[in-house]
Amino acid sequence: MFTKAQFIETLKDELPEIFTTKAAAEKAFDTFCAIISTKLNDGERLRLPGVGSFTVSERAARTGRNPQTGAAIKIPARKVVKFSVSKGLKEEL
Repeated sequence: MFTKAQFIETLKDELPEIFTTKAAAEKAFDTFCAIISTKLNDGERLRLPGVGSFTVSERAARTGRNPQTGAAIKIPARKVVKFSVSKGLKEEL
């Protein structure tokens, strides 16, 4: 698995003129993630060309089953993030 630390190191190595330190690369990464989170919380769709798009979807409340006891449980409604891979990336894979 490609970790956050590895991503930051790669970002610093690929763009040394922009990210002179790991701290600068980490700040850029954290800001990028915060922007994604903010836009999704606002209910906006987020599209990253060449990567894919993020959307927020709402799941309705439903009845489920406890797998150990078989008892019925209520699962509350909630919002979930969905990701769709871009056509270009899908073809590369």
